[in-house]
Amino acid sequence: MIDPKRIRADKDYITKNLARRGVKFNLDKLTELDTQRRQLQSKLDNLRAEKNKASKEIGLAKSKIDSISELKSTVRKLNEDLKNKEKELNKISSQLTSLHLSIPNLLHDSVPDGNEESMNQAIRVWGEPRVFDFNIKDHVELGDDLGLFDFESAAKISGSRFAVFKKDFARLHRALIQFMIDVHTQENHYTEYYVPSLVKSTALEGTGNLPKFEDDLFKIDSNDDLYLIPTAEVPLTNLVRDSILSTDELPKKFIAHTPCYRSEAGSYGKDTRGMIRQHQFEKVELVHIVKPEESYDALEELTLNAESILIKLGLPYRVVLLCAGDSSFASAKTYDIEVWLPSQERYREISSCSNCEAFQARRMKARWKNEQTGQNEFVHTLNGSGLAIGRTLIAILENYQQEDGTITVPEVMLPYMGNQQTIG
Repeated sequence: MIDPKRIRADKDYITKNLARRGVKFNLDKLTELDTQRRQLQSKLDNLRAEKNKASKEIGLAKSKIDSISELKSTVRKLNEDLKNKEKELNKISSQLTSLHLSIPNLLHDSVPDGNEESMNQAIRVWGEPRVFDFNIKDHVELGDDLGLFDFESAAKISGSRFAVFKKDFARLHRALIQFMIDVHTQENHYTEYYVPSLVKSTALEGTGNLPKFEDDLFKIDSNDDLYLIPTAEVPLTNLVRDSILSTDELPKKFIAHTPCYRSEAGSYGKDTRGMIRQHQFEKVELVHIVKPEESYDALEELTLNAESILIKLGLPYRVVLLCAGDSSFASAKTYDIEVWLPSQERYREISSCSNCEAFQARRMKARWKNEQTGQNEFVHTLNGSGLAIGRTLIAILENYQQEDGTITVPEVMLPYMGNQQTIG
C-alpha cells in the first residue's frame, strides 16, 4: 500500500510512475474520498466531545430536573448524529481501503521502461550452456523413458497440471530441498521456519495477493476464511505483522520449504507440457525484513544467495532486471534468475527476487523503532525463491542428460543421494 500522505502530496509523480506499468488510476477520486473521510472524522471527534461534555453536565445538574431533561434530549440527538456519521465514515473508509488495495507499488527509479518480457535488462550471465554431441530430449521424454514420473496417474487423482514423482526422481526432489535449506541456513545465515500452508485472507491481503490475484488462489470451500498458500512468502512475511521491532532485531532473514498452490488462471494454454507450470509445486522461499536504508543492499544479497544454489549445481543461468510492465504488483524492483533449458534453447525463470519496500509492511502494520527519530517506521520486506524445486529438477534432467538416456547426479548432490552417481 502506498503512503496516503505521499498520494496527497505527490499526485503527479505517482500518476506518472503508475503509467510506467501501464496502469491508469483515478487518483482524484481517491483524494476526494480521503478528504471526505478526514472531514467526517473531524466532525465525529467534535460530536464525541460535545456528547462527553453534555454527559458530564447531566451529572452536575442532578438537582435541576428540567435541565437534566434538556441535556438528556441533547445527548440522544448527539448519539443519533454519531450513529449516522459513523455509518457514513465506515462506508467511505471501506471504499477508500478498496481503492488503496488496488494500487500497485511504486517502481524504483532504476527499473527500466518497457511493457513486455523482451524489454527486461540482462544484468549478468553465469556458466556456458553445454554443447551436446547427440540428439537431446526434454525433461518429459527423459522422465518417461526412465519411469521417473507419472502424469496419467496424477490426472486420475487430481486432474491436469499435477505430477507423481517416483523412485530416484522422488529421492532427488527430497534431496534438493535439504541441500538448499542447508546452504541457506549454514552458509547464507537464514533462520529456518516451518509455516502453515493454509492462511487467512488478511495474510494474503498483507502481501498483496488479495484482492488483486484472487482468481489465482485456491480457497478452502468451508466456513473458515482459509486459502492454500501460493508461496511461503505469505506466512513468512506475516510473521512480523502487527509488530514493532527493535533496531537490534533487524535485519531478519527467514527461510521455509513449503508446497505452493496456484490455479494459474491467467496462463491458459501456456507450458502445459510437463512440469514447467503446475498447480502444486515445492519451493524454498527466502524473506528479508530490514530497515528502509538497507533494503537495496539486501536485494543484491538475496539475489546472490539464490544464485549460489545454481552455481553449486553447475547450472548455467542469467539474471535480468524486470522492466516496468513486467514487474509484479507488490514489487518496487525485481531481479529474475533464469536457468538454461537445453531443450528450449532459452533461459527460463527459476526465481524472482523482489524488494517491496514498505508496500507490504504498511498493509501488515509491520514497523521498527527508529532510535534516531524516536518514531515507529515501516520496515522494508523482500522475498525470493531459493529456489523453485520443480524447475531445478527440470534443469538438472536436461543439462545433465547423457547419450544413453541416464542422468548424471550433480557432484554437490552426491552426499544427499548416498553417493549415487547416475539416475536411470
